[in-house]
Amino acid sequence: MSKHRCGWCVGDDLYESYHDKEWGVPVKDDDTLFEFLILETFQAGLSWITVLKKRDNFRKAFDHFDYKKIAKYDEEKIGSLLQNEGIIRNKLKVRATISNAMAFMKVQEEFGSFSNYIWGFVDGMPVKNKFKNYKEAPANTALSDTISKDLKKRGFKFVGSTVVYAHMQATGMVNDHEINCFRYEEV
Repeated sequence: MSKHRCGWCVGDDLYESYHDKEWGVPVKDDDTLFEFLILETFQAGLSWITVLKKRDNFRKAFDHFDYKKIAKYDEEKIGSLLQNEGIIRNKLKVRATISNAMAFMKVQEEFGSFSNYIWGFVDGMPVKNKFKNYKEAPANTALSDTISKDLKKRGFKFVGSTVVYAHMQATGMVNDHEINCFRYEEV
């Protein structure tokens, strides 16, 4: 008997694996939060499956999302990234990744960790929504608007409300699994 999954992932092995193992699982680890922040940045305007298929290439190209290294990238490294066919070669997004790494570390200094900062918006507990169909989930909310504005104030780029909400979904700040999905009660 097959498990019922959220409709957005059904039919693609990579999507189903991501859904089953990662999507919506609360992430409190700064390294993983940074990875998802950068992947969501590159996803802006594209489909998530496009980014997911290139995830391993992104990991290699961006030093496994080591924000301390990324913050020090120079023009030569930027040039090599823009020549890398394995990633999304968008100059603004590449540069935003570098400035976001710097902003990320400033947030860590202020709050002790990025996790403390971002999870503070939901008092450390996931918001559990109750959608019957994934299409009912919003693209953004008043909370993602608030977080987006705060991130921008802190120097982050490509963190519009929709990107922030997708990050919240991916990292389990909100549980947007369909209520009849086998993962709804597990995460």
